[in-house]
Amino acid sequence: MRDDALFRPSIGRREMLRTSALGLGALGLVDLLGARDVLAGPSAAGADAGDLAPRAPHFPGKAKRVVHFFLNGGPSHVDTFDPKPALDRYDGKPIPLDLTTERKTGAAFASPFKFRRYGESGLEVSELFARTAEHVDDIAVIRSMVAQVPNHEPSLMLMNCGDSVLPRPSVGAWVLYGLGTENQNLPGFVAMCPSGYPVKDAENWASAFLPGAYQGTFVDPQFADVDKLIENIRSPHASREAQRRQLDLLRRLASDHRRERPDARLDARIQSFETAFRMQMEAADAFDVNREPQPVREMYGDSVHGRQTLIARRLLERGVRYVQLWHGAGQSWDDHSNLAVNHRKLAGEVDGPIAALLTDLKRLGMLDDTLVIWGGEFGRTPTVELDGSGKSSLGRDHNHYGFTVWMAGGGVKGGTVHGATDEFGFKAVEDPVSVHDLHATILHLLGFDHERLTYRYAGRDFRLTDVHGKVVRPILA
Repeated sequence: MRDDALFRPSIGRREMLRTSALGLGALGLVDLLGARDVLAGPSAAGADAGDLAPRAPHFPGKAKRVVHFFLNGGPSHVDTFDPKPALDRYDGKPIPLDLTTERKTGAAFASPFKFRRYGESGLEVSELFARTAEHVDDIAVIRSMVAQVPNHEPSLMLMNCGDSVLPRPSVGAWVLYGLGTENQNLPGFVAMCPSGYPVKDAENWASAFLPGAYQGTFVDPQFADVDKLIENIRSPHASREAQRRQLDLLRRLASDHRRERPDARLDARIQSFETAFRMQMEAADAFDVNREPQPVREMYGDSVHGRQTLIARRLLERGVRYVQLWHGAGQSWDDHSNLAVNHRKLAGEVDGPIAALLTDLKRLGMLDDTLVIWGGEFGRTPTVELDGSGKSSLGRDHNHYGFTVWMAGGGVKGGTVHGATDEFGFKAVEDPVSVHDLHATILHLLGFDHERLTYRYAGRDFRLTDVHGKVVRPILA
C-alpha cells in the first residue's frame, strides 16, 4: 500500500498474473493494449487514468521526474570520478592491501587518464568526462558506493530493482506506482537501450509483482525515423477518421454487451484502445527530434546516444516520470582488457549528450525538479587484471567493494563529494553507501518515505529498499 486507501491496488490476482508479463514491446497499438489491461478496477469506477493517474507523494519532493544514465558493465571509478594519486606512485608495484578479486589481478594500475579540478567546487574529474565536468557544481558525487557481489546479473538486478537474487519491481516501476504519470498519452516509464537487449536484461525495467501498467516500455533508439523507432505508430490500414469511427462503434457494442454481462475488464479494454489512439499522435511528436531547433540537435549530437538523450528530455518535458538510458548494451563498460582504448571510446559516446542534457534542462528551468543519475552496477579494481598466462591485460576486474555514482538536479546539493574509498580506490572506507541507501535517497528526493511506499504481495508488504536503506542526507540541498 502507499499509505492511504487510494493506493490500494484494484486488480485481482488472476488479472495481475495475466498482464504483468506484457508491455515490454513497442510503443504502438498492439503491445499497449495488453499493458493497459490493469486499468480494470479504477476504470470501472470512472477514473479514466486508472492506476496511472498523477498522485501526490508523502511530502513535497524536490524532484518530479528522473532520468537515469545506466552504464552497463561497470565503469571504472578510478578512471572517471574518483582520482587516486597513490596509483601513480605504485604503478607496476604491488599494493599494500589485502585484495580479494573475482579474477587474478597483479600490480597497481595507474589511470591512463588525467584528472583536473572543475568549477567553483574544485571537484576532480577525469578527462573522459570533461564536458560533463563543466556542470560539476550541480553534481553530487558519491564515491563510497558498495554492492553485494562482483557478478553482473545479480548486481544489475540490485542496482535496478533493489534485490540481487529475486526479480523485483524496478526503480522506475516503483516511482510510477507512487507518483503516477502526468501524461496519459505516453508511457510513464521508458527504458531506451540501443541495438536491442538480451531477454535476461528485461527484468531490469520490469514491474514484477506490481501491476503491469508500471513496468518500463522498451524502446530501441538505434533508428532515427519515427516510424521505425516506434512500431505500429501509424495504422497502415485505416485513417485516423476511420479509426475514430471504429472506436465509437466498439464502445457502443461494448455498452450493449455490458448491460447483460458486466465486466470491468471490458471498460479497461476500451480505454486501452482509446489511449493507443491518442498515443499515435503524441508519441510521434515526442520521439521526433527533428522538431527541435538545429542548434539543440547539434548540441546533443547526431548519434544514437545523442538522439536518445534528446528524446529523453522531450519525454520528461511531456510528463513522463522515469526515463532510463542504457549505454554499453553492445560493447559494455566491462573492460577486462585494453581499458584505456575502450573506456575512452565509450565515454566519448555519452559525455557530450550528458553535458547537453544538463545544459538543456537548465535552459528550460527543469533541472531543479529533474533528478539526473549516472552510474553502473559496480566499479573496477585498482590493480591490473592478468590473463591466463599471468601477463597484464591492461584492464581491470569487477569491484563491488567501492565505486562511484553521481546525481544532479532535483534537490541534490551540487559540487559535493560524499564518502571515500581507500587511497587506492579498492574499498569504501568513509561513509559507505549501499544500493538500498541510494534508492532510499532517490525516493526521498521524489517525496517518499521509502519505508511507507509499499505493495502487499504474497502475504507481506514489499518495498524497493526491502528492510534496509537510509537516506544520504549530506548530499541533499
